Amino acid sequence: MASRSLLRGRCRLSVALIALSLLCIPHTVMAKDTLIWLLRDLPPLTIFTGPQKSQGSIDKLMPLLIARMPEYDHLIMHVNRARGLQMLKEPAFTCDPMLLWTAERAKTLVYSIPTYATTSNGMVVRREYLNRFSPFIDKGQIDLQAVLASQSIKLGIVAERSYGPVIDQILHTSPNKDVSRHYGNDAVGSLLQMERQGRLQALISYWPEARFQALQQNIDPADLIFYPIKGTPKYQFAHVACSDTAKGREAMEIINREMRVLRQTKLIDFYADWLDPQSRAEYLQDAQAFFVTP
Repeated sequence: MASRSLLRGRCRLSVALIALSLLCIPHTVMAKDTLIWLLRDLPPLTIFTGPQKSQGSIDKLMPLLIARMPEYDHLIMHVNRARGLQMLKEPAFTCDPMLLWTAERAKTLVYSIPTYATTSNGMVVRREYLNRFSPFIDKGQIDLQAVLASQSIKLGIVAERSYGPVIDQILHTSPNKDVSRHYGNDAVGSLLQMERQGRLQALISYWPEARFQALQQNIDPADLIFYPIKGTPKYQFAHVACSDTAKGREAMEIINREMRVLRQTKLIDFYADWLDPQSRAEYLQDAQAFFVTP
């Protein structure tokens, strides 16, 4: 009887020790939620192929941001624009580190604080077509609304891309026959080729993106002219956007905390590295006031 009582006592002690040991396991070795980062090929922010692969400004940011979020496991997934927006609207734990805010998107996504400023989208024109645009240019800016109203210019854009509220509104009210929407993955590169072939007279793009893609298409950037569009701000701010779920909102609190540091100490320089020398100096000067308020 004594031996049985001793055995039972030892069993109870073993169970207690196991339970105690489980309680003492560090939180870091427990299962973590996996945050899926959705990246689109958008040079020079993200670069998926070629000799400068993974050298874009957001490419360089992601390892730094991930290292500051040990609460999660992280998975980077390459998607096209349509798939990325679809996944963000699904009840999954997904985030996109480079999305413009729009009122429509904000209905289904949760947005971070402004994380970085890019030079605003504008119109990219080949020098050989410049005389066709002279009537629409004033003080170095081009009147997009007047261009489209003339019905004399074929304009190329990337389908489902937001270009900022001013440009989006003008495009929304323009006749579809005046605007060619490209749905492919390498949309800006394809539009530049269409422009060179005379199938388009202009396209809308970020200037650093157009310069990068021109070089990929063996097009001399010196053959292109960039015009800011009348009514647009000099810079527009991008954000991190996550699925509007409990996990997405919780992660956004951490993202906001970390991006308040990274946007000033790292990301400004990462983006400036891709600008031409004159634009870079101007951008770095202007950047001192980008994030004055939290």
